[in-house]
Amino acid sequence: MRKYLLLIFVFLLSSSITCSKPVFALTHIQEPIRGIYVNAPNTKKPHFNQLLSLIKNTDLNAMVIDIKDDHGYLTFIPSKKSPYYSVSRPYISNPSSLMKTLKVNNIYPIARIVVFKDNVLAARNPSLSFMTANKLWKNSHGDSFTNPFLKEVWDYNIGMAQEAVKLGFKEIQFDYVRFPEKFEKVEEQLIYDKATFQANRATAVSEFVKYAKEKLTPYNVKVSVDIFGNATVIPEASGIGQNFTHIAENVDVISAMIYPSHWTAIFGIQKPDLYPYRLVEGYAKVEKERLSKLTNPPTSRPWLQDFTASWLGKGNYKEYGKTEVEDQIRALHSQGINEFLLWNATNNYTPNVDYTPY
Repeated sequence: MRKYLLLIFVFLLSSSITCSKPVFALTHIQEPIRGIYVNAPNTKKPHFNQLLSLIKNTDLNAMVIDIKDDHGYLTFIPSKKSPYYSVSRPYISNPSSLMKTLKVNNIYPIARIVVFKDNVLAARNPSLSFMTANKLWKNSHGDSFTNPFLKEVWDYNIGMAQEAVKLGFKEIQFDYVRFPEKFEKVEEQLIYDKATFQANRATAVSEFVKYAKEKLTPYNVKVSVDIFGNATVIPEASGIGQNFTHIAENVDVISAMIYPSHWTAIFGIQKPDLYPYRLVEGYAKVEKERLSKLTNPPTSRPWLQDFTASWLGKGNYKEYGKTEVEDQIRALHSQGINEFLLWNATNNYTPNVDYTPY
């Protein structure tokens, strides 16, 4: 055993001479994942160079990159034989080169797949979506969702994930794994197929996650799911179909979106955006308790806020910068959570942040 440990030490020491970050694929010891969101168009210069520099010069080590985006497009052009060729866009102009760059810089690649929010598939095949009496239903933001009750929709999205695996992504992150918000208030006005799970939304969503994990297991990739933070602090978010426990049982990583700006009064905090440490600490305590009840809990890797929520109005928000980002990270660490992802929709992240402020 000592000899084995010595060999690992020598290997790690030699690796540190040639690179500043851990080599994820080659060592048994993996650094906690600390990543940023990268929308597909920003994989091109010059913005990508800025993001790459940010990671190379800090303790960040991962990128979550859109492969199926918020509209439903595959973000690169696959083979013409691919069933997704017609719904692809060249936002990532050279995926092979991108993956090589990530590998050379020891950046852990996570492919984001937006699942049930899908304007493209819904418009092409309304029977896979939700209809009113005479047209395709859209939510208040003008977006369509596909029907989580349908296995055809499941397979369509898992196929997109498999396209990402072929590129070399090490983890598939499913987002929008849910029904539309406030769906329970409009569902009776809509026409859609709901026989499979007898209209149990939480069962449909949880079974999709379980099915996706099974289908991706042969590819030796991790599977993660984004989930509303609120779904963790209540027994079940039945309206959108998210049951924290049932989803967590079937993933490698659970990534709750716990942005302080997205909560109303909670954990005794009347204006959560003003108190990022307290909000994140309060959430983390609840999540830790729920995960402790699972036989094989997933890794917790929450999404944190690196943006300013000015839309909340004067007195309800604060400018988010170095202190606020570090406060969220420290709050996670206080509860034993060492992994996180940073969200900024435009990918303009706060400079000079200490990403390990313990």
